[in-house]
Amino acid sequence: QLHLVESGGGLVQPGGSLRLSCAASGFSLDYYAIGWFRQAPGKEHEGVLCISHSGASINYADSVKGRFTVSRDNAKNTVYLQMDSLKPEDTAVYYCGAAPGPCEYFSDYTDFGSWGQGTQVTVSS
Repeated sequence: QLHLVESGGGLVQPGGSLRLSCAASGFSLDYYAIGWFRQAPGKEHEGVLCISHSGASINYADSVKGRFTVSRDNAKNTVYLQMDSLKPEDTAVYYCGAAPGPCEYFSDYTDFGSWGQGTQVTVSS
């Protein structure tokens, strides 16, 4: 059974950094795109970044360009979301989901599955 677990969230001051992890169990990430999405209170899910099995990535949100990067370690079956220069508006629950194929085939939250429980990121002074 496909299962993803997000971790690494927490409370950070504006301008700070966090690295989120998305660990897979029950399947290999080798042939899956992993999408990072977030949901702030009262808002819809917002796409952040996606990384294909090749390592190529697609940015879903202009607001994180130049600040967030995504990487993967297939040997560890884990995908990472490095978040730098965090802003209060980045506060949300962050989720990772899997989709079979490259990122360019997927753009919507509903394209992905095997969601974990999410990890809370709070940016506040």
